[in-house]
Amino acid sequence: MNTPFRLDDHKRRSQPLASPPDRYFDQLPSRVMARVQTTPDTGLAGTWGWLRHLSAPVRTALASAVVLGGFATSFWLTQPAAPVASSATALAAVPQAEMVQYLLASDQRVTLSDLAEFSNTPPDLSDAYLQASAAEVQDALDSQPSEDPYY
Repeated sequence: MNTPFRLDDHKRRSQPLASPPDRYFDQLPSRVMARVQTTPDTGLAGTWGWLRHLSAPVRTALASAVVLGGFATSFWLTQPAAPVASSATALAAVPQAEMVQYLLASDQRVTLSDLAEFSNTPPDLSDAYLQASAAEVQDALDSQPSEDPYY
């Protein structure tokens, strides 16, 4: 358990430890300023010194233009150089004999799911086989159950 501390229980000193020298606080600012060294010229004043002569709004506008230009340049550089052809079109351009030789020479097995990803069938194949009239479509829709089985 801590004992309570009371300031009145301790003696005070009658005098300070030492008095400051005469006119110490009058001479202190000039002594501090004499010790402060100016920053040495790094040579940037010649190349970037013209920025100091611009007004603050012009410097702000210049800085925002540099940031915007950097963003636009980075966005432009990350865009693909040319449109990439789809993989199905690129695969169709490969001769079949070369494709078979590649598949026989590789150690990896080709599964049906690998072949299903690059099917050579046109996506609108249903239009060639399904030539139904409006009446046939309406009959097919009417034959479907109308009640919802999930309720």
